[in-house]
Amino acid sequence: QVHFVESGGGLVQPGGSLRLSCAVSEFFVMFNDMGWYRQAPGKQRELVAAIASRGTTNYADSVKGRFTISRDNAKNTVYLQMNSLKPEDSAVYYCNRDQSTGSLSSWGQGTQVTVSS
Repeated sequence: QVHFVESGGGLVQPGGSLRLSCAVSEFFVMFNDMGWYRQAPGKQRELVAAIASRGTTNYADSVKGRFTISRDNAKNTVYLQMNSLKPEDSAVYYCNRDQSTGSLSSWGQGTQVTVSS
């Protein structure tokens, strides 16, 4: 069974940056479309960024131009570079398959991102 280990979250001021990492077990990243999701308190989990196995990326309108998803197949790792962070970006961030192209696997523990002054 595949496992996801997210890291890199923390407390940052508005306008700041963070880089999230998702280490994935097995040779999962290489053969799957991957996505970063987030869930804020009282809200549903949402897909914010996706990267296809061939490298094509897609972003939610709310993060377009500020977030960048990337992958390192050799390291079985997916990254999310987040710039110009806003308080509304505060959430627990998770990675998984891109739900629009494949079924989801069990979720990891996520990493908390808090944007606050």
